[in-house]
Amino acid sequence: MPESVLLDAIRAVVGDRGLLTDRADTAAYTQDWRRLYQGRTSAVIRPGSTAELAEVVRLCAAAGTPIVPQGGNTSMVGGAVPNEDGSELIVCTARLNRIRDLDPVDMTLTLESGVTLQAAQLAAAEQDCLLPLSISSEGTAQIGGVLATNAGGNNTVRYGNARDLVLGLEVVLPDGSIWNGLRRLRKDNTGYCLRQLFVGSEGTLGIITAAVLKLVPQPKETAVALCGVASPEAALDLFTRFQAHDPASVNAFELMSDTGMSFVLRHIPGAMLPLQNPAPFYVLVELATPRPSAGLRDGLEQVLEQALEAGTVQDAVIAESETQRAAIWKLREEHSEAQKREGASIKNDVSVPVSKVPAFIRKATAACEKLLPGVRAVPFGHMGDGNIHFNLEQPAGSDAAWFLASDHAIMDAVNDVVREFDGSFSAEHGIGRLKPYMMPDWRGGAELALMQRIKAAIDPGGIMNPGKVLP
Repeated sequence: MPESVLLDAIRAVVGDRGLLTDRADTAAYTQDWRRLYQGRTSAVIRPGSTAELAEVVRLCAAAGTPIVPQGGNTSMVGGAVPNEDGSELIVCTARLNRIRDLDPVDMTLTLESGVTLQAAQLAAAEQDCLLPLSISSEGTAQIGGVLATNAGGNNTVRYGNARDLVLGLEVVLPDGSIWNGLRRLRKDNTGYCLRQLFVGSEGTLGIITAAVLKLVPQPKETAVALCGVASPEAALDLFTRFQAHDPASVNAFELMSDTGMSFVLRHIPGAMLPLQNPAPFYVLVELATPRPSAGLRDGLEQVLEQALEAGTVQDAVIAESETQRAAIWKLREEHSEAQKREGASIKNDVSVPVSKVPAFIRKATAACEKLLPGVRAVPFGHMGDGNIHFNLEQPAGSDAAWFLASDHAIMDAVNDVVREFDGSFSAEHGIGRLKPYMMPDWRGGAELALMQRIKAAIDPGGIMNPGKVLP
């Protein structure tokens, strides 16, 4: 089918509002957030309903035209951008943005894939519930993409990844049929758990159009502290102290280095360090509980006092208001943006067992400094679940293009250390376009062959997000 005929047929389904073909309108959809990839497309399709999306996919399947599903386009690995030859059409889910149901008794939220994570959080909060998934891009990231990439985020230590919050899904399959699995049951043991095939599949098996998510009670008490520590080993010791005191209250436990913090203080307006003196590393700990008058602040002070006496913590400050809490979290959440403003960076989203995080940071830092003298290691992230964003910033005064040309060598050096500690080269950002070449080495043999058979069975035409995840 000629492309012009296909686009005319698609326009008849979605209307003028649902089809963008002018280069000026489509340009923003063809580049990823990190500006690693600049693709091309003839059209961005914006269906207004699941039925419209299904018909669009059916038309593309009949024409053999590949599709790139896209939500908020916040992928860190190029998972939502088309290739450079212009052969792929983008299907954007932004107009599928309705909250279908919120049940505060069942503690479930049923919503469409184009709802931003932040809007979903606010909808839950209006019913005194909490959607316990939090990521830095939540104001832009959409539910469909969050689930398709199995996002992790700040609260994984307590609530798990995105897949742990999914009860049901609605998905448009590669032939244009609709699988309605929007069940909100806590127990439903009837054959294969199909929803988990699509969570984390990065749009390579189908397009998520709606989901049923678990909610939890809204916290009645929250306490946040920023601590200066001498080393990752001290940070790990502090984490074990909080776990021993009250593991159910630990909402987040984030690690940052002085290098990363200096970038935030330099480049992010309004960012201020609330401690008297800088430290080699920092820990942000957040405790929360749905129990009123639970004495959370007293417990936080008790653990910190003991840690100060033991020399585990050098200095600490506790937020006294919501404004102060937000200011402390800003220091963590703006790390990626600050690194972007500092210069070129090579990102490694890796995980190792929590107990191995300090050794990993030390060994990976040494390996990268040996490979590229002057490189600046910026380890930060979710120490409480073992997920460290081990990023490398270009040497001061160096050429950005020269530095980025070393990306594979640096990623391989980091991943050699990750492998030594039985970790993963992709913790929460996924594979996208950036990392498929790593899959045979890390997931080869029976595991990769099984993934390829699943892909071939569900998407025999190979039209769903080609070039992503699988090599």
